[in-house]
Amino acid sequence: MAGRRKGERIEPRFDAGRSADDFRLSADDRAVASEPGPVRQRPGRPDRQAEKAAGERLSRRRGFFGRGGGDDGGEGRRPRRRRSFIAHLFRLAFFTALWGGVAVAGIVAYFAIKLPQEAWAIPERPPNVKIVSVTGELLANRGLTGGEAVSLDAISPYIPQAVMAIEDRRFYSHFGVDPLGIVRAFSENMAAGATVQGGSTLTQQLAKNIFLNPEQTIQRKVQEAILSIWLEQKFTKDQILEMYLNRVYFGSGATGVEAAARRYFNKSAKEVTLSEAALLAGLLKAPSRLSPVRDPAAAKARAAVVLQAMLDEKMIDRADFDAAIAEQPTKSRAYWNGAENYAADIVMRDLKTLVGEVHSDVVVETTIDLGLEKDAEAAIRDTIAGAKQNVSQGALVALDGTGAIRALVGGKDYAESQFNRAVDAKRQPGSSFKPFVYETALEFGWKPENMVDDSPTQIGNWSPMNYDRKYRGQVTVAYALAHSLNTIAAQLTQNVTAKAVIETATRMGITSPLVDNPSIALGTSEVTLLELTGAFAPFANGGYQATPHLVNRVTDTAGKILYERGAEVPPIIVTDTTVAMMNAMLKGTVTSGTGRKAAIEGWEAAGKTGTTQDFKDAWFMGYTANLTTGVWFGNDNGAPMKKVTGGGLPAEAWHTFMTAAHAGLPAMPLPGNYTIGGEPEPLTASNGGVADPGGFYDSELPPASADPLADVIGEQPENPAGGQEVLPRQTAPASADPYRGDLQEDELPSRREPAGRRDLPSRNVEAEPVYREPAEDEDVYGVAPLPRERDIYGSGELPPEDDYYYDDGGAMRAPEEIAPARGPSRIVRGAPPPGAILEGRVDGGGGRESDRSLFRGLFGG
Repeated sequence: MAGRRKGERIEPRFDAGRSADDFRLSADDRAVASEPGPVRQRPGRPDRQAEKAAGERLSRRRGFFGRGGGDDGGEGRRPRRRRSFIAHLFRLAFFTALWGGVAVAGIVAYFAIKLPQEAWAIPERPPNVKIVSVTGELLANRGLTGGEAVSLDAISPYIPQAVMAIEDRRFYSHFGVDPLGIVRAFSENMAAGATVQGGSTLTQQLAKNIFLNPEQTIQRKVQEAILSIWLEQKFTKDQILEMYLNRVYFGSGATGVEAAARRYFNKSAKEVTLSEAALLAGLLKAPSRLSPVRDPAAAKARAAVVLQAMLDEKMIDRADFDAAIAEQPTKSRAYWNGAENYAADIVMRDLKTLVGEVHSDVVVETTIDLGLEKDAEAAIRDTIAGAKQNVSQGALVALDGTGAIRALVGGKDYAESQFNRAVDAKRQPGSSFKPFVYETALEFGWKPENMVDDSPTQIGNWSPMNYDRKYRGQVTVAYALAHSLNTIAAQLTQNVTAKAVIETATRMGITSPLVDNPSIALGTSEVTLLELTGAFAPFANGGYQATPHLVNRVTDTAGKILYERGAEVPPIIVTDTTVAMMNAMLKGTVTSGTGRKAAIEGWEAAGKTGTTQDFKDAWFMGYTANLTTGVWFGNDNGAPMKKVTGGGLPAEAWHTFMTAAHAGLPAMPLPGNYTIGGEPEPLTASNGGVADPGGFYDSELPPASADPLADVIGEQPENPAGGQEVLPRQTAPASADPYRGDLQEDELPSRREPAGRRDLPSRNVEAEPVYREPAEDEDVYGVAPLPRERDIYGSGELPPEDDYYYDDGGAMRAPEEIAPARGPSRIVRGAPPPGAILEGRVDGGGGRESDRSLFRGLFGG
């Protein structure tokens, strides 16, 4: 290798045993001449292009782990270049994400499998019962939710805006779970050192409300997120928002915005204002604690936070914000309010009997006239508010001629007490029960003109006394009823038997057990206001049975009829002659008797007052040709009122309500044309050969000052000194009995008797059972009586218009000892009697056709 220049290229050797000088090649030795090559580099400078090519060949030959191949293990090659720190981080992140994704997928799959199968289907919302009036106005929504579901376009736009502003500002941006919201909530909570903000979206809250329980666990949160994503894939945002607003709880028993709006503001969700919407949205954080029922100030403060959030999100402007902030806090009642809720309670009690189990939303059409309902509620509430006589409660029921309940008030204030005193409370009716005694007597042959002896009466050991402890001697039957003489009622009951009176009352509509003894004449057996009012209705409608009812029809939301009241015509249970005589006598109660305060200008009205021992209960039962209405006042604990009688507060409340109910309506006479003391009607085949004296025709009304009893009974003297004085006997005019003009003082009219004819009992008639006189301090009514020495009347005598009864309490038989009830024995079926009134007032005049269904046959279709 002598003479080799430094830097000269050394050609590869093919034979290790030969020297480098033995074999060389030059360009001239090539078989094919090559193109002129690049300029030869000067010695000492490396060929960078060749090095680059060699490096590329080397990299292709490197293994997966960077180690070279070949016999020499890669000796002589360039050293490997080291990776940067960023590349290592990227590689770590890639593998972490890969395996983390696999782990997350496994966890999601695990919790998804643990979800119940029903979680993948939206459950039905609990059914709502929408209860409406006879004209379709909403009375109440009942069910677990307290309100019906409403569409998003039927909700005030302020409500969804307020909810999104305070609960989920990015609702329309996220996919069901909001990572940014979670991070924001986490940072806020860390900064505050407590949980002040949640990261759940509205979709997550909906998933929790529908499918899950509220427990705070990792499993529940994961399942909530899974279901939220599923809901977002299955429904639109608007559908999710609508479902949320209809299913979220707003406190006080209200689920959904419609129920909440009705509960707190007594209006529909569509009518909610900005400030009210902010209050509702604020409740979602703590429905019970922030409820305006419990803490109006806290609810108002939370509403201000919601309004600020709406302002920040530019949902409202500054003027709207200031106006809403300036509104006074809302103070809501502790419970649903409005007397119509008493009727709604009855509907819910009876609905299962009518249609069975309710599995979907239904609409119940009732007979309630909402206008009359408001008038009735105001009459009871205002009367109690203005009374100073220890009166705390009252009730009212109004029926039309079919028995349809047009108004029902079960108490002074439904929000304070939901107990229905009109339907569920049983009280002694006192003298308001007497019409059934007199009706029975008429059916046994008595007439209003017949003379009876008002004198001290003793039946066994029982001695009933009149309200003023006076006796009037000879009076007519009509006078005795109009002035509520206890002695005459007891004598008539003894004459026709208590059993016959019970049969009459049961036929008329009394369903409560009645005790079979003479004191029933004074209303000592307890009844409800509803049944007693229904028992008076046949006098107003011409003799038809009038069973109180509340529900006309039940349909589903699609209009399918689930129940409809039948159109059968009820039986006539009182003859037209008896109806006419009873109306003539009971009109005297209003025109000249104990119920004078109930008189309605321009209308014929009839009725009966009732007052029980120690003024515990006061009643007025009255009617016109349009409505039959009963009123009761008293105390729930049975405490005595201060001189409240049936002719006082109850008659006044009845007058107030009935005046409003009849405003603008043409006056109609009561059925029948009987005039007490008038000339008898000629006997004809049409009246069955029974004389029916006439005075006013159906189209005529007597003068407002006319007293049909005046010519018969004359003026009755007063006893200013009080006591039990027997007044001089009155001599009846010769025409007192139109059927026998020559009636003598000691004669009685012929009548039907169950066991032979008997005269009325006089001063000492032995009868069974034997009654005892209670001790002076004995409490026979459950509440201690007022002190005897106290002048409870204030002037030494009772007001002449009151009908207070005295009774010793007697030894009454238990209800279960009463003889089994028998069917009515004097039902008369046939054509409607003249002047029969079959329908009451409904706003707009006459009501809907469905309201007349009970008497459809009589209306010609």
